[in-house]
Amino acid sequence: MGRRDKAADKRAAGGGAARCTVTVCRGCCCGTPKVPGLDHAAQLTDLRGSLAGVAEVRPVGCLDACDRANVIVIQPSAEGRRAGGRPVWLGFVNDPDAARDITAWVEAGGPGLVDPPDVLELYAFSPSRRIRESLGG
Repeated sequence: MGRRDKAADKRAAGGGAARCTVTVCRGCCCGTPKVPGLDHAAQLTDLRGSLAGVAEVRPVGCLDACDRANVIVIQPSAEGRRAGGRPVWLGFVNDPDAARDITAWVEAGGPGLVDPPDVLELYAFSPSRRIRESLGG
């Protein structure tokens, strides 16, 4: 069995380090009524449900990108990082279609393994170095 096959088996089995991590900001602005028109709890529940066994979905405190609320960061799997993938920061993730696009991309492999859907380019941004380093990339 090749290295790629073992990594795919780990992902399918829910092997922690082999999976992408989807970090969902739920700080002072993201996930609050400051961003109206979105059921924030449902967004997190839907991401967790649709990515169960595929990726770790973790809510965190403020990622200090409040002007782009709601912020979600997709960190590559171990295999994706070896292939050159880096965390992808997405802002203004305030509609269910964006969350579905994120889910489809992560299910397909995520950063480093599969190009994101074109529509996610509209959400992508580069945070300050200080903020990137606080999240590990």
